[in-house]
Amino acid sequence: MGKTNKVLIVVTNGRQLEDGPIAGVWWSEVAEPIEEFKAQGLEVTIASPKGGEALVDPASLKDAGEHAEHHYKKWLSSTTELKKAKTQDYDAIFLAGGHGAMFDFPHDVHLQNLLTDFVTAGKPIGAVCHGVAGLVGAKLDTSNPLVENKRLTGFTNAEEANSPLQSKLPFLLETKLKQLEAHFDAGPDFAEHVVVDGGLVTGQNPASSRAAARAVAELIGMQKPLEHRQGRVPGGVNE
Repeated sequence: MGKTNKVLIVVTNGRQLEDGPIAGVWWSEVAEPIEEFKAQGLEVTIASPKGGEALVDPASLKDAGEHAEHHYKKWLSSTTELKKAKTQDYDAIFLAGGHGAMFDFPHDVHLQNLLTDFVTAGKPIGAVCHGVAGLVGAKLDTSNPLVENKRLTGFTNAEEANSPLQSKLPFLLETKLKQLEAHFDAGPDFAEHVVVDGGLVTGQNPASSRAAARAVAELIGMQKPLEHRQGRVPGGVNE
């Protein structure tokens, strides 16, 4: 039997904000990628900066279906501590979103080192929505920002303006990425939009979760062509 390809999904541990709301994982941004990767025959490990429980944004569970609570307990109640993850054990890394990622992803040294190693190894990196915040602190082995001159997307300032958590965030994701000289490609608000630039796959918002995961799955095992792949992933993933 051949080797089973593996994907490391990284989620925020989340946090309870001072006035009550939870900034955590946005449910569909981890559930849909897990479903997509497994449908592609990939093995999934879920990790977080601290390990253990990853808090879910309650708002993201409202339309999640009757099985969401069961899957939440199975997938997010006991995540692997990120520092235990080794690049050589995985074929791709995928950063799930949710507002919590804005707080613990950008400054996590273990995540930064992993991302540098994935780039060096020519392995795909995926991120969706606020998970793209994990790219903010990452650097290439040349010490240049990982996102510098990369074409990408993420949760836009226009989309964030509709969020009740906007004023509580440490920064606006679109603004920060542009400051790092990324080429930010914004699609229509809250519509599916995925950008592929080499081995980097980014999805703009929750609607882009499944398509972003599918694009990462397509890149696995294609290290040589990565430098030459660039473009948007077409729609039509809402089977």
